Amino acid sequence: MTAFGIIGIILAFALLMYMIMKGFNIYLTVFCCTLVVALTSRMNVYDAYKDYFMTGFTTFFKNYYLIFLTGTLMAKAMEITGGAKSIAKFIIKIMGTEWAFVSVPLACGVLCYGGVSAFVCSFCVFPIALQVFHAADLPRNYIPGALCFGCSTFAMIAPGAVQIHNAVPSTILGTSFMAGAVNGFISCGFMLVAGIALLRIWLQKAKTRGEHFLAKEGDEINEDPNENLPNPVVALIPLVITIFLVNFKINGVNIAKVETGVLGGAVSAVLLMWKFINAKELPKHFADGAAMALFAITNTCAVNGFGGVATNSPVFSIITNAMVNIPGPKLLGLVVGTTVIAGICGSASGGLGIAVPILGPVYVAQGISAATVHRIMALASSALDSLPHNGYIVTVTNGLCHETHRDSYPLTFWLTVVIPLLGSLVGVVLFTLFPNLP
Repeated sequence: MTAFGIIGIILAFALLMYMIMKGFNIYLTVFCCTLVVALTSRMNVYDAYKDYFMTGFTTFFKNYYLIFLTGTLMAKAMEITGGAKSIAKFIIKIMGTEWAFVSVPLACGVLCYGGVSAFVCSFCVFPIALQVFHAADLPRNYIPGALCFGCSTFAMIAPGAVQIHNAVPSTILGTSFMAGAVNGFISCGFMLVAGIALLRIWLQKAKTRGEHFLAKEGDEINEDPNENLPNPVVALIPLVITIFLVNFKINGVNIAKVETGVLGGAVSAVLLMWKFINAKELPKHFADGAAMALFAITNTCAVNGFGGVATNSPVFSIITNAMVNIPGPKLLGLVVGTTVIAGICGSASGGLGIAVPILGPVYVAQGISAATVHRIMALASSALDSLPHNGYIVTVTNGLCHETHRDSYPLTFWLTVVIPLLGSLVGVVLFTLFPNLP
């Protein structure tokens, strides 16, 4: 029964990737995969859906809906004011078209660190990346890799980043967003430098092979140079406000809750860049933002519901025990456990929502500080989550860039799976050697 149950979880994972790659609806996908886990583990099918699936679904919704909502409103504010586009264009202007492979992920990273969602970052920077890759004659099919690297790796999981990937462990472990700051920043810095080096080598080899920029139908290459956008310095202020409100403490107590801090950033963006907004359209933009938040969180909740069934499978404890008892540094098991669960979910945030409550207390009980556990799990969540079935990867590659996985995913894999995994191992070494750094 044990072997059959483990095989069932592996099959469910494979089915999850296959159905997502084929474009099946996320809810149909997770319901089918849930059924596979329930049957192979000999669980009561009704209980699996009614209790375990719905508990995982509703718990994640209750804990994180307000964060999704305020984060989406922040992203919407930066989008409708032109603030996000202004920041992206400013960074790319400084770096120049010759260094497009640096400027594109940096533009994404600045926005992402300030609380703008990965989806919105990609949509804001893509038109600019298109211009830059065209001007530098860089192969178009590598734009998804540059975007995904900037939005879903070093900036998303860095200490202080106003993202769900800090919010989940912070909520469960009682830590701050700056937990494990020194070692965390070094690990994320490694990801940034290693990723840029890899991207440069990859693009140079492509040009040596004679690859060029090949425009697709619908590409708007010539952007209006006279487009009226906010000053990039002004556009940065809401991001700074958000980061300050979320991370600043008085007498050890945060001056604002995460949701309050992000909402403060959204309001400041609207006020500071009011003249770039059509006031009559604000109610519509608010409604669109709320709908987007609901769509985003329910998709994650559905995956979390599947994870809830998998974690209640009789064989799941065997799997987690094997991860916890991996030979070598204790934190290595934490990295493996977190990234495997995130990979099964196809979501870093969904994986953390499952992994932190299960693995976090185990490692804290072993004497590892909650701050270390927080940062290691955040780092590890950004690796296997970026497998082909990840919703963000599919959206950016196929929906936004109109590229195929065959043409663009190999670079994306190296930048968003391999590099973060190596960065997580750097974190293991640093936290093992220097566990008491702030």
